[in-house]
Amino acid sequence: MSDDNRTSDHRPSPDALVEAAGRDLRRRLKIFLGAAPGVGKTFEMLESGRAKKAEGVDVVIGVV
Repeated sequence: MSDDNRTSDHRPSPDALVEAAGRDLRRRLKIFLGAAPGVGKTFEMLESGRAKKAEGVDVVIGVV
């Protein structure tokens, strides 16, 4: 194999991904919790995401 960082199907190897993750800037995870339905968790999450996006920050939102 000519490139040790890649597997035969041209994807990065797990070791290369771990190494790259160690070089990345530290990320933040923000969790919105509420005691009851309808207290504004989703609204606040979306507003916070919009504000960060307006600042030029990449935003990823997930719901569990």
